[in-house]
Amino acid sequence: MKQVEFENRYSAFWSEMEAFFKQASNKAANDQDDKREAQVAAFPKNYRLLCQHLAMAKSRRYAAGLVTRLNNLVQQGYETLYGQSINNRASILDFLIYGFPAALRSNANYLWLAAAVFVLPYVAMMAAVMLNDQIIYSVMDAETVRSMESMYDPEMRKLGRERQSDTDIYMFGHYIQNNIGIGFRSFAMGIFAGVGSLFILAYNGLVIGAVSGHLTALGFVDTFYPFVVGHGSFELTAIVFSGAAGLKLGFSLLAPGSNTRLKALQIAAKDAIKIMYGVFVMLLIAAFIEAFWSSSSTMPNAVKYAVGAVLWVLVYYYCFFFARPRVANYQNRHAAK
Repeated sequence: MKQVEFENRYSAFWSEMEAFFKQASNKAANDQDDKREAQVAAFPKNYRLLCQHLAMAKSRRYAAGLVTRLNNLVQQGYETLYGQSINNRASILDFLIYGFPAALRSNANYLWLAAAVFVLPYVAMMAAVMLNDQIIYSVMDAETVRSMESMYDPEMRKLGRERQSDTDIYMFGHYIQNNIGIGFRSFAMGIFAGVGSLFILAYNGLVIGAVSGHLTALGFVDTFYPFVVGHGSFELTAIVFSGAAGLKLGFSLLAPGSNTRLKALQIAAKDAIKIMYGVFVMLLIAAFIEAFWSSSSTMPNAVKYAVGAVLWVLVYYYCFFFARPRVANYQNRHAAK
């Protein structure tokens, strides 16, 4: 599609979105207007369309003026959809120490739901595969199963996910990309009324449970569990947290209360975005441990289990019990912002 045709087809839509953002920034705007309500309800879909248009304009190397216009629209859309991020006056360290656990504890219901949707399929599939090993092929093809078996073969020099390079630094980057991709999808799919987040949580629970059951049945216990116990506390917990953030977004659209859906989404996004900032930090830590610690085949398993146990305790202590009065004070200070 040529640029002229592209602009002719979507120019009216872009002008409509510019007017919408201008009205959204006007505090005197009447949120109860019927047309306004319809625009607000359609906004998540329209925002995704704007992102698609920007990507198309960049990939096709359209004129800089058009790309700038679309980029501005996407930026305004992000601010309208998610509202403010972490308070600028709060330091990153202050957020990591108190803000992240405060966001988690204020959304405990979503965390419990996300954990159940992830853990129950995991346990059920693990048990089923241990009883009937053929069930694993309901979630993985034969080639993937064989590849996974070779990853945890006791004869392997480096354990874990298939390596495209012998360098731990390369794998560190690979794990970051993989982990953050899963976490972001778990969160972003929540925009579909929470159903997307539920699906990704359940699917990952099924796949990980199938792998665990299959490798346990094969007798690869001494290679698989020492590998996952170290980084699992950060990685698996972060996946649950990202799903919980997605569920919070989805629930705000299903039950906006007295607010418009857009306003309810903005309110929900403030905590959801805070959770996701913490999730990204956890996934970075998980990738580092997986690349430089978990994959080592020379470290005694007893040491890996001991370190893994300590990390699981520390992660959950920090998230749910660490400095309760101070975390509560942080939450109260930022509740109205």
